[in-house]
Amino acid sequence: MCSVRHLVHSRWLIQLSKSRRVNTSLCWHGIQSRLFSTTKTCMTIMPAWVIDKYGSNDVLRFTKNASFPIINYPNEVIIKVCAAGLNPLDVSMRGGYGAATMSMKRDPLNIKQAGSEFPLILGRDVSGVIMECGLDVKYFRERDEVWAAIPPWKQGSLAEFVVLSANEVSHKPKSLSHTEAAAIPYVATTAWSALVNTGGLSKDNCAKKRILILGGSGGVGTFAIQMLKAWGAHVTVTCSQNAEQFVKELGADHVVDYTAGPVEEPLSALEKFDLILDNIGGDTERWALSLLKPWSGAKYVTLITSFLQNTDRLGIADGMMQTAATMATKALKHLVKGVHYRWGFFAPSGPALDEVREMVDAGQIRAVVEETFSFSQVPQALNKVEMGHARGKTVVQISGAGHD
Repeated sequence: MCSVRHLVHSRWLIQLSKSRRVNTSLCWHGIQSRLFSTTKTCMTIMPAWVIDKYGSNDVLRFTKNASFPIINYPNEVIIKVCAAGLNPLDVSMRGGYGAATMSMKRDPLNIKQAGSEFPLILGRDVSGVIMECGLDVKYFRERDEVWAAIPPWKQGSLAEFVVLSANEVSHKPKSLSHTEAAAIPYVATTAWSALVNTGGLSKDNCAKKRILILGGSGGVGTFAIQMLKAWGAHVTVTCSQNAEQFVKELGADHVVDYTAGPVEEPLSALEKFDLILDNIGGDTERWALSLLKPWSGAKYVTLITSFLQNTDRLGIADGMMQTAATMATKALKHLVKGVHYRWGFFAPSGPALDEVREMVDAGQIRAVVEETFSFSQVPQALNKVEMGHARGKTVVQISGAGHD
């Protein structure tokens, strides 16, 4: 028998936030009562923004007939989306970035036809309410308020509902509204993956370590500043002069303006670093690793890698071989100089968000929401993200539902 629930749903409104920079967000907020059930037989469609092919913003299409997500595995949950975040990754995915790798992840046996990912729903951040739990889900209950970063091979959060594995989900910080919460998960799990999983940092070993963040005024950079300062690190940041006061307010100890001239010159005059997080890429690898403390376990972690470009251009097998060769060559080149070269990747993680939630509720990390858009304004929201991406910003998120 279908379980039937009443849900307050869906008023679209524009709400412009006065807070500065980095994250933009999008959501729904309820006035209209709607009867629905979370089983496939009782509800089969939902409203969503989709793309039917890769391209520019023109490929975005609103539909009321998107397929309703269903629980296929006992560890999954269905979430009613209250706020959804967009990132530069969504703009890239809209254009086909990473399509080969994502297709392999969705269909590892290559059974489905080409283009089976369409209609594709974008959106890597979600804050919402759990509506149904799989049989093996013990940590969550229906009506729990949660947040999550959505893996890029799964359908995104620009829809009324989304289905995720329970290990990708975490309880939302009590101190944040859904709009504020939607600004954090993607950048938080990306920074966590780079600094903790790859860089080996933790709250227990970070005190007094010297960390350099190249490109510190974007989403990943601003989150990393706050997390590292909460753990007691000394943080140096590169950014433009316009962002200098902003990153200092977040806790940066030293700021270098990259618009004032070659940034490597003032950085070279400073004491060497224990870890460098690179959000910029390009020719930074040419000089950045010389800023690390040699023969002390110091690491350079870059989030700008060629992995997905290689697989898109060469195919999965050849692309992975090219990636492995590139990574091995660079790692060995710098290892003989006494420093470690690493690639960092976005890695969705509920346990990581559990740790982040505690820091948020303790007041150590704050959400930065630049502007909010209604659900009907998703094209404008993606345009906002794209403009920021073109200028080299790391994240301009789109959040939504007003305050709870």
